[in-house]
Formats: sequence, C-alpha cells, structure tokens
Amino acid sequence: MSVGHGFHATLTARPGKGDEVVEFLLGAPSLTNDDCVVFLVGRSAANPDVVHVTEGWTTAEAHSAFFASDEAQALVANLQTLLAGESTYLDELPVGGKAAF
Repeated sequence: MSVGHGFHATLTARPGKGDEVVEFLLGAPSLTNDDCVVFLVGRSAANPDVVHVTEGWTTAEAHSAFFASDEAQALVANLQTLLAGESTYLDELPVGGKAAF
C-alpha cells in the first residue's frame, strides 16, 4: 500500500515521562487502522524525554477522518497530559526502509 500523506513529529514529554509517552504511542489505535501504513516511534539518544513519531497514511483524508473520531480525540487529549509544550511536525512521506525490533 502506498503512502499519500505523512509527517514526522517530535514530542517532548514532561520530565521523566518519556517511557510513558513511548508506551502510550505504541498502544495507539493508529496501529490497527488499515489506512495507517507506517507508524514508527523513536527516542532521542541524548534526551529520553524527546520522542519522535513518523506516520504514513494512505491519504490525507484518511488521516483526517481517523483523527476526527472520538477514539482519536481521546488519545490526543490523554497524550497532551504527558507532554511539556507544543510538538513540532515536519512534512514527510515515508517511502521505504527497514525496521527490525
């Protein structure tokens, strides 16, 4: 399945909450959504409270429809309680690679 919409986000957790943010994201409902074809969570090696997320969706419309759902809105609201300030987003279309966890 190809990616038509994507982004890379950098989130900064409240001090000491990086593990919780990672765990929270790895349980996100995006992972089971068929239109979400890439969902990678990473961390800064220098600061464990800085978390990176790369997402790739089939279309911008599919992404918007998912995030308009009550489930996704609850996810965002709960995630915000773990974060210190605004997250940054960069335009990115994942095109391939390798992941072995």
